[in-house]
This record gives sequence, structure tokens and C-alpha cells, in this order.
Amino acid sequence: MRIWILLIILLWTLSPPQKAQGGVSEKMKLEFSLPSEAKGWKWDGKGKKYNSRTLFDYINGAAELYLAYRFQNLAVRRFEKPGQPPIVVEVYEMASAEDAYGVFSFERQDEDAGMGQGSEFGGGLLRFWKGKYFVTIYAEGESPEVESAIISLGRELARSIRVSGSAPKVVSYLPDEKAGLIEKSVRYLRNHILLNQRFYISNQNILKLSGETEAALAQYLRGKQKPHLLLIRYLSEKKAEEALQSFKKVYMPEAKEKGFLQTEDRKWTMAKRKKEFILIIFGAADLGDADELIRAAEVRIKEKGR
Repeated sequence: MRIWILLIILLWTLSPPQKAQGGVSEKMKLEFSLPSEAKGWKWDGKGKKYNSRTLFDYINGAAELYLAYRFQNLAVRRFEKPGQPPIVVEVYEMASAEDAYGVFSFERQDEDAGMGQGSEFGGGLLRFWKGKYFVTIYAEGESPEVESAIISLGRELARSIRVSGSAPKVVSYLPDEKAGLIEKSVRYLRNHILLNQRFYISNQNILKLSGETEAALAQYLRGKQKPHLLLIRYLSEKKAEEALQSFKKVYMPEAKEKGFLQTEDRKWTMAKRKKEFILIIFGAADLGDADELIRAAEVRIKEKGR
């Protein structure tokens, strides 16, 4: 069995599943309204809803990602038009706006679509987040008309969502575009399994990530290289120091107290604690680049306050 099973068990203990119901919950109805028609595509009249126990029935093999970001409910509608591919609308209710942002950020790669609090559209798939909701809209086939209908549905749904929220604060500590930030590379991570999916570090949780920590991972354009910056916030300076020593002991034991080393690919890794934060650079072309990014992150932490 994959290690995901352990994650699922943990998540269920932290966020007890709700009873399955048909249609859309009253709470969800109050916070947004699903459209019934767009560009000639009409809702087939069948509403489906899933919770944390039944999500695998709908997306077996991908449900773990949503559960890792504290998934609550899913509402699904299917739209049809004669002679055209069906369109599917999925509205995922997460536990918080931070979780909705996290799901969106985890696989972000396309251009902004101009809706919600963050969006992208590419390959016939529209994704956006707003408040604690993450939305995907896609067609089960291709046609010259279908992309326009997908965008229309998305805009109407985004406007109807009556709640908003903020991206995780830990993301704001990342140095911005002036330091070379690649915006679409930003990931908000809740545990070490998610981290390993985006940048493998260790099978073991050597950075001591938990429900009490928050992490942001991003790439930076530095010449021809794209090093990663991992920024983690802990509850206290003591916990951050313990995690830093754990990381150094396993990942970079040769560094001893220096906090940096050159890896076999001749690139640099650097790790440092700043108050209750850990800052780690992976894959820098030279030590100066690594140090510059670390310093830029320290400045952001000071500017944003704690």
C-alpha cells in the first residue's frame, strides 16, 4: 500500500468526514450558485455531491491530494448541448481559503484566466480558487465552441461565490519577481508527502512538517538556473531549530555547522534559520546566488512582520 494511505488515516482523524447527501448542501447554496446554462450548454438536471468518504468513488487515484488540503465537499454538474462535447463543473469546498489556494497552487502551470482570486486555463481545463472553494471546469471532448462556454461558466460561477479569503501568509514571505520569482512555480504545502511530490527530500519527515507548520516552495530564475527556495514557518524558534538540525543531520551531514554544501551535480544547497522560519536553497549555481536568495527572504520576513 502506498504511503498515501497513512496520510488519509491521519487526515480523517483531523477532519472527521460528514454524512453523504445528494445535491448541494444548504451551506454551499448560500455561498454560491451553480449556473444552469451557458452558450447553449444546459445543465442535465442531475446534481452530484461527494464528501471525504465518497470522494474516491468519483476520482479514485487523485483524491489524496484534496484530502491533504482538508477537503470537505464536492458538488458536480454536467452540461450538455446537441452535437457538442459535455462540460463538467466541479466545485470543491475546502476547510479554508488557504487550503483552496493550496490545491490550486499544487498543479499550477498555465496562464491566468482572469477570474476568482487566482486562475489558469490551458488544454481545455479551467481551474480557479475563490474563498474556500476550488473549481475545475472541463469538456469531455473538443470543439471550436466549447472553450468559450467553459470560460463563460467559470466567470458566472466565480461572480456568484459570495465569500473570499486570503492566500496563506507564508507565501507572502517569498522574495518577489525582483529576486527572479517564477510566479507559477509557487506551491503551498501542508506536509512532507506533498513536499516530496514537488521536490523530493526524504522518505522521512526530516523537516518535522505537521499541522502546526506551513511551507511555501518556489523556483527563481538566476541566470540559466532555476534554484528552489523552501520556506517553512514553525510555531516557535525552538521547533524551527530542532527541524533545522534534523535536516542538516540527514540531508547535508558534511556541512556540519556551515549550513551549506556543494552537491554531486556541482550545485549548492544552503539552509538557515531566521527566528521561527527555516530557509533552504536547493540547486543554486553558486554559493553567492544561494546566499542572495536567503538574504532576500530574510528581508521579506522583516518587512511583512510576524
